Amino acid sequence: MSNSYLQAGINLKAAEAFVGGISQIAKNTFNQNVIGGIGGFAGLFRLPINYQKPVLVACTDGVGSKLKLAYQNNYFDFIGQDLVAMCVNDLLCTGAKPLFFLDYLATEKLDPEKALIIAKSIAKACNLCDMPLLGGETAELPGMLPEKGYELAGFSVGIVEEDLILNPLNCAENDILIGLPSSGVHSNGYSLIRSILENNKNLDLKKTYTEYALKVSLLEEIMEPTKIYYSVVENILPKVKAMAHITGGGLPENLPRAFDKKKLKAIIKKDSWNTLPIFKFLQAEGNISEDEMLKVFNLGLGLVLIVSPENKADIYAKLDNLNEKYFEIGHLQKKSTEQEPDLLITF
Repeated sequence: MSNSYLQAGINLKAAEAFVGGISQIAKNTFNQNVIGGIGGFAGLFRLPINYQKPVLVACTDGVGSKLKLAYQNNYFDFIGQDLVAMCVNDLLCTGAKPLFFLDYLATEKLDPEKALIIAKSIAKACNLCDMPLLGGETAELPGMLPEKGYELAGFSVGIVEEDLILNPLNCAENDILIGLPSSGVHSNGYSLIRSILENNKNLDLKKTYTEYALKVSLLEEIMEPTKIYYSVVENILPKVKAMAHITGGGLPENLPRAFDKKKLKAIIKKDSWNTLPIFKFLQAEGNISEDEMLKVFNLGLGLVLIVSPENKADIYAKLDNLNEKYFEIGHLQKKSTEQEPDLLITF
């Protein structure tokens, strides 16, 4: 009896159809620096020439177990933005401008229609950053992933002048901490969220829990895509000393990465920003302590800027012009000893 690749779980015709579709999707993100197109063995990109001492910056990330909720609920429309945002927001914290993006999509069995929905959401997010989707890889992995399961990874490359790299060592005592709001949970803490859902069988993803001030269904709330901060950061970058992308580990883990924690500590004023209703829902329904919430979730802050006091007013004016909300959440202070906590929350 003969055997075939299709019988082994790999559909070459479906893969060919997907490549044909994604080629046009990616092409719509291209700029003048892209050479060629999708379909070769690698993507080609001209480096911009208006840099004196260019430094390339590279980031990679994934969507995490938020992706499991996406395929369990057939909710793929925005998952590509999560992928792009997790990479690009990290890249922005160096002061870099995004150059191009690559993606890796693995699936148990390729569904070209669903895969193209994901690809379109990736391309749409890339366009928000003026960043070409330069290429990627799609793999069918029968036997390795759960039925109808997916895995996503992204890779972004940016560029920055060497003299303009944001350096944590440049931060000083009394520098101001400015928080920019998150759009929701973003893409961290979903193992805990899934645990809450699994342990509370009475929770309904289709229900809008107005008693917690949720405005859309629970599924829409927890799947709200990660905010991309490129359009905000590019307008204020010259006045910023450092930035922290608030991802897994929350403020305690991520903010100290943006300053010299051997010499400085962050003093955060409790309740100085708006905690989004979804976090109050998760805390109550999951019976989670405040300390645990702070360590796991962004709690409504997606990015924290560190700026000199003399630049604060200028940055606030620019953020106002962009209609971007912001919160002054604290300041940096000198440590008496290196053993002091990196972050303190005051009342």
